[in-house]
Amino acid sequence: MRLARRLTMGVSTFVPGKSTAKIMRFVRGQRSAVGNVVEGMSEIDRSKPTVWLHAASLGEFGIARPIITAIKKQMDCNIVVTFFSPTGYEAVSRKPGCIDRVFYLPLDTKANVSTFLDAVRPDCAVFMVSEYWHNYLHQLKERGIPTFLVSAIIRDDGPFFRWYGNLYRSSLKAYSKIFTLDDNSVRNLQKLGCDNASVNGDPLFDNVALVASTPWSDEKIERFVGKEPVFLAGSIHHDRDLEMVTELANRHPDTRFIIVPHEISDDTIKAIEDRVKGGCLRYTACDGDTDMTRAQVMIVDFVGALAYLYRYASWAYVGGGFTRLLHSVIEPAVYGIPVSFGPNIKRKVTPTEMVRIGIGQVVHDIDELDMWFKMLKSDKARTQYIAKRAGKYVKQNTGATPRVVQQILQTLCDRK
Repeated sequence: MRLARRLTMGVSTFVPGKSTAKIMRFVRGQRSAVGNVVEGMSEIDRSKPTVWLHAASLGEFGIARPIITAIKKQMDCNIVVTFFSPTGYEAVSRKPGCIDRVFYLPLDTKANVSTFLDAVRPDCAVFMVSEYWHNYLHQLKERGIPTFLVSAIIRDDGPFFRWYGNLYRSSLKAYSKIFTLDDNSVRNLQKLGCDNASVNGDPLFDNVALVASTPWSDEKIERFVGKEPVFLAGSIHHDRDLEMVTELANRHPDTRFIIVPHEISDDTIKAIEDRVKGGCLRYTACDGDTDMTRAQVMIVDFVGALAYLYRYASWAYVGGGFTRLLHSVIEPAVYGIPVSFGPNIKRKVTPTEMVRIGIGQVVHDIDELDMWFKMLKSDKARTQYIAKRAGKYVKQNTGATPRVVQQILQTLCDRK
């Protein structure tokens, strides 16, 4: 059901040929997805309960990460994580941490689902945000496997209320428990006949708090930054993002910039280098002998460290806001950094709230971004005020993870 949407929504658009490259990575992963699951689960310790968590991509995995950490601390169990997007799979499979198995999620066909569930044999399943795979959910319900949806948003204009929404509505009924981000979602679920939902908040806040409190440093970045304030443009996803942040760098040659593309390719990096007038460095091309004093821009050409890199920044721009895929705005906010982003936030709870309380800023074009940046550069008191409010906002919104974890652990204990 979600294949076409994921293939189009999960692809950056500002570099020709880049969409094709990501699709090919997806196709290669799917060719062996079922076989890899069967083989990978063949030697897992079956004396332990198995928790299966699915995240569409790396962004959604930010919700799953603190849940996984908390479960592992409290119960000896197998953690199996699946991804639909190559971005998430590649990043997490390289550094799985306490995760026991990482797989691509096989396509949602009856045969694939049957083979997958026979191989994994989950004692419970946990999906992030907006996952309505009909065959997976149908078979999970048939097999009596408790299934949870975390950080759900059910909007008034969502597909559940459309004439074509029968599959979506039936998929909702498969969930044992739905944790939503707001009251309106609970009301909408009640209209749909689902009385198993509750407002829980967003585990992403717990994740960013965990990341921010984790000791982490990077010698190359520290050499590049020195003692200078840095503007960090993270998850640059769309041509509008690229145009704005490179032009901002050109307008402020006295400020150092770190640019982190959402997808890494030589074409992407070259597009940035061609547009920036000051010197550019590629992170992976730097070594101990690299002279960083003449470069204005560092391009981070690897995936997985963005949430940690924000700690080196004084201001941030988060990409994706000119599409439906605005990336995490609380990753920089947790460090007390003023955050800017594109205007497509109507359906987003967190950036809308950040704008309301004055710690986030919507920008429609380079002139608005430039005006916002100039104001903050010259007003340290304003920056300090934002930092204080941002820290308070994140702290007030942590705590969603324990409620989810408690439900999962209770379910596992009940199934023993």
